[in-house]
Amino acid sequence: MHPSRSTAPAAPLPAFQTGAVLAALGVALGAFAAHALKASLTPELLATFETGVRYQMYAALALLVLGTRPEQRRAPALLLGGAVVFSGTLYILALTGMTWLGAITPVGGVLLIAGFVLAAVDARQTN
Repeated sequence: MHPSRSTAPAAPLPAFQTGAVLAALGVALGAFAAHALKASLTPELLATFETGVRYQMYAALALLVLGTRPEQRRAPALLLGGAVVFSGTLYILALTGMTWLGAITPVGGVLLIAGFVLAAVDARQTN
């Protein structure tokens, strides 16, 4: 008897696929901000939301590139985590006004920086 596909554990998405999904969400969130949020958020909160979109796209583009490099096994997780924490806290802050989230946002920034540094280290080790 063969196990069904639904019972098999889900494999994590490779970096390229994750980057593509993150980029698509970034475009959708950017459009949402430009059209649906422009009238309801202050200019400062709209700028905060747009900063989240911008850094999400940076991470998405990096994941698309890293997904083509087999030696890049560690950096993608840090970049994804950084994008989720950094951009996610900015989105929630902009939509809810919960300013205490600003204290968590830098953790995402550190994860993004670490991901980019680790990508450089791993690329250097393979050359």
